[in-house]
This record gives sequence, C-alpha cells and structure tokens, in this order.
Amino acid sequence: MTNHIIDRPNRTISKSKIASREIRAAYQSVNPYNGKILKTFKELTDQQLKQALKTAATGFETWRCTTFAKRAAVAAKAAAILRARVDEFARPVTLEMGKLIAEARGEVALSADIIDYYARNAEHFLAPQHLKPRSGKAEIVSSPFGVLFGVQPWNFPYYQLARFAAPNLMAGNVVMVKHAGCVPQCAIAFEKLWREAGAPAGAYTNLLISHDQVNQVIDDPRIKGVALTGSVEAGKIVAGRAGQNLKKSTMELGGSDAFIVLKDADLDQTVKWAVWGKMNNMGQCCVAAKRLIVVEELADRFLDQFQTALAALKPGDPMDKATTLGPLSTEAALVKLLHQIKQAVAKGATVVMGGKRIDRPGSFMQPTILTNIKPGNPAFREEFFGPVALFFRVKNEDEAVALANDSDFGLGGSVFTRDVARGKRVASRIDTGMVFVNHPTWTTADLPFGGIKNSGYGRELSSLGIQEFVNKKLVRVSSIDAPA
Repeated sequence: MTNHIIDRPNRTISKSKIASREIRAAYQSVNPYNGKILKTFKELTDQQLKQALKTAATGFETWRCTTFAKRAAVAAKAAAILRARVDEFARPVTLEMGKLIAEARGEVALSADIIDYYARNAEHFLAPQHLKPRSGKAEIVSSPFGVLFGVQPWNFPYYQLARFAAPNLMAGNVVMVKHAGCVPQCAIAFEKLWREAGAPAGAYTNLLISHDQVNQVIDDPRIKGVALTGSVEAGKIVAGRAGQNLKKSTMELGGSDAFIVLKDADLDQTVKWAVWGKMNNMGQCCVAAKRLIVVEELADRFLDQFQTALAALKPGDPMDKATTLGPLSTEAALVKLLHQIKQAVAKGATVVMGGKRIDRPGSFMQPTILTNIKPGNPAFREEFFGPVALFFRVKNEDEAVALANDSDFGLGGSVFTRDVARGKRVASRIDTGMVFVNHPTWTTADLPFGGIKNSGYGRELSSLGIQEFVNKKLVRVSSIDAPA
C-alpha cells in the first residue's frame, strides 16, 4: 500500500500529515481524489464579523418589508442560474469533497427545485390563519424572526444551504451561514448566487469564521434563531449555546437508518435500492441505509446479491462519469471509518467484505459489510458515515421493528414488502421522523425532513420547514364595548 499521495506536482506528503493539516486549517479545499491543495482561505477578523452582523441586521429591515412577489423573483432567478450553469456549480462539489460528478449535478438541480418550491409556495404557506372565536374576529399572522444563523455540513454543500436559506429568505428573514471548512469554494459560490440573483446586501452572508467566533455570533442579540446540521456533539454545543441565549434552534444530527427487508419483498429490486441507499454520496448521507435488517428467509440471498453489487463498483476520478466509487470527503473521514471498523472487529464483528482503504492515491475506501454485531459492540450504537453497511438477520417482522428501534438515532428508515398495507403498519411502529415504504429514505422539496431522539428536532422542507423561524402572532379584534 502506498504511503504517500500526490499534493502538488513533484511533491508528496504523508496521509497522516494531511489529516492533521485538515484539523488545523479552518477553510481549505483539498481534493480527496489526489490530495492536492486547491485553495486556502483566511478566516474573518473580529472586525469583519462585526461589520457582517451589522450589514445583516440592516438588510433585514429592508428585506422584511419586501413583498412576497419581489422575494420570489429573486429566489426564482437564483434557481434559474443554478439550472443554467449546472456544471459550473457542480464542479467545485466534486473537487472539494469527492462527490461523483453526476451526483453533484443532481444536487445542483435539487437545490434549484427547493428554491423554486418556496418561491412558488411561501406566500400561501404563511397566509393569515383565520380563527373563529366566540366573539369578535381573530387571526394568526406570520412574521419573520430576523437574522438567522446556520451551521452547515460538507456532505451536500448546496442542498444543505438551499433547504436552510430558501424558506427563511422567502419568509422575510435573512441568513448568515458558517459552512464546513472543507468546502469553502462551494460556500462562496452559493453566497455569490444570491447576490447575482438580486438579493440585497445582508440577505445571505457566508461566514468564514472560527469555532470561537461561532459563539460570538450565537451570543449576538441581533441573531434570533440558530440551525445546525451536523454531529450529535456539535448539536449539543450549538443548541446549548442557543439555549443559554433563549434563542430557538433546530437540529439535524444524523442517523443510523434501518433498511428493513420482509420476506415478501421483491428481492432483486430491493437489493438495487439497498445499493443505492447505502452508496449514494459514498454513504456520506444522514439518511443512508446504514443498518440492513433482513428476515431469515431472504438473508443469505440478499447478502450474496448485495455483496456482488458492491464488488462491481469501480473506483476512479469522480469527475469521470464512468467512475462508480469515489473517494471519501477527506482523509480524516477515511481514518475515522477505519478506526470504527477496527473497534467493531475487536468486539466480535465479522468483515464480510472490504474493511480497508483502497491501495491507490486519494481517500478511497473499499465498500464494506459488517455482520455479527451484538448490542455490546460500539458499532451497534454508532453512525458509520461512509461505505460501511451493518447487516443483521432477524426472525420476523417484530424482531425487525425491535432492532430498528434499538437505536439512539431516529432520523429515517425504510421497509420493503409487496404488501403496502403491511409496510405502512410496520412504518407506524418505527420510532423515527421519516419512514419510506419500498424506497430508501430520501428528500424532496415538498416532503418534511427531520428526526427525533439523537437525530435532533425541528423540520426542514415542505410547508413545515418555513414555519420554524416565524412568529405566529395572534391578532384579535373586538368591539370596544365588548365584555372582557
């Protein structure tokens, strides 16, 4: 196995140094396909951050008074720009975090769909709700909170931003975003998108800030709400800070989704969806199919077909459309997964296939299947954020549901059966925020996204997503002579 990867022409650096450098450098593009440093960005000074907060607060006073029609025109233009220049936006996604180029293009299109969805529907979603009191008249009106702060992850560099920004901008809020340190070019491109679309200064602000400055932002009285998508530990820190400031927050903190296969499932089609659900974005997805729970009658055949399909994936340049297995987002992500596998095996898990890095430059990992995972194994509780599938055999539907619910997470899940009524019944028993029948958990603009337990709280997307950071104000009109 090679001990070095290419950094710049005629220069190599050790993989361990790349991992430590990623921790030290806050905003740095490193191509995970070859380890090449693309660009490094400086963090904002405290003075620059103060000015950004001032601009956002001033911008809110203008944006909140902008009509829905004018806000929608800006959003629609942003969506149109994304669609017209798909490759321009997709390319930095692939270069910065290794997403297959076809998937990167798909993410750009999905982001445009989300922005368009709220441009079309925001006014309807936030229309006054007329009540029927015993006397007089009353209605609930929606008004924006103000300046919102979002902390967003790297795995879907535009989609994560779109689902936070689009509903809140259409609601009349303005947003400030700290994006992940490994995708700064995507973060900057998304800010420029809104400016090009005609959003006023301060409507959308990208913040290249440190972790200490994150606390400064949350503490600032001009910030009225906080949203985070990330790890459980990050959620505890950010939600705790927001709570100390009595500010509302939403948290999406990952998951360990169950992919349940009942004995009457269409096996061939189910295996295809299992591969897609596990390997989309190289498994670096909150709602990836992380725990494959298969009834005994199908277990051997399912595992054989699943393993064969994974073995057929071809590693290569994620910019090449022929590549079906890309790198992980960073060297640090790969090292963490390898450590998790090592721990799982030490506690009794069996490696059915994979389990190692691929002997080639870049942060590539073999598709991996682990089985014989008992409750005392750390793998039973952890989230594996990458191409690692945990395989479980169960006797029946009841065991499948019990195992699915025996998790600290509760984001999504899926059930495969030819009997839709049975699928819905099983779905009703699974303790998560989302369950899909005969399809892996996924996302669209018009479906609510979010979880329970350690997967967080609050909802994004659909009509629910635009309601999180608006004030639901009661306006009551009574005769001045009416009794109290």
